Amino acid sequence: MPVQPRHPVPADAPAVPPADGSPADHAVGLAHFNSLPFAAAEAAFLECCGSLRWAHRMAAHRPYPDLGALLAASDEAGYDLAPSDIAEALAAEPAPCLHHDAPRAAHLALRAAHAAYESRFGHAFVICLDAYTPTQHVDQVLAGIRVRMEHEVDEERAVTAEELRRLARSRIVELITAGPGQ
Repeated sequence: MPVQPRHPVPADAPAVPPADGSPADHAVGLAHFNSLPFAAAEAAFLECCGSLRWAHRMAAHRPYPDLGALLAASDEAGYDLAPSDIAEALAAEPAPCLHHDAPRAAHLALRAAHAAYESRFGHAFVICLDAYTPTQHVDQVLAGIRVRMEHEVDEERAVTAEELRRLARSRIVELITAGPGQ
């Protein structure tokens, strides 16, 4: 169940902050990020989207004057991804997981839904869950898989690419909000 962030979050943690926060909230993190060596920035971008081409492009276009410009560049780079870049990004997404305390039935349902999706479309299911609290994630993932299993392959390819772009945006906001040394 590739969802952001890439690292586990406690069930009671708030959803990722919206990208329209105060510019002051992001200024320190963005300044730090703009000053990173190229390789470090590229590695950080790879944590946001697993396409090397996307990460390289994003790191090469620094410095970004503000979060809006950074997110616009992310979208633009995302729209330019070739099918092989999307496949690379999907391959880098983390494996599905639930908190170990989740009911066994939830683990089984999620595993079965992911297997069915991957069998039909040949890649991992991705969904951006910014609008939901962590306690709602499993339900939203299962509902998303159920709906998207009805898509034709080309339609699902477009939805998947959009979800990857949304995930990258969310992860960028988290990266910049964290600021230096966090």
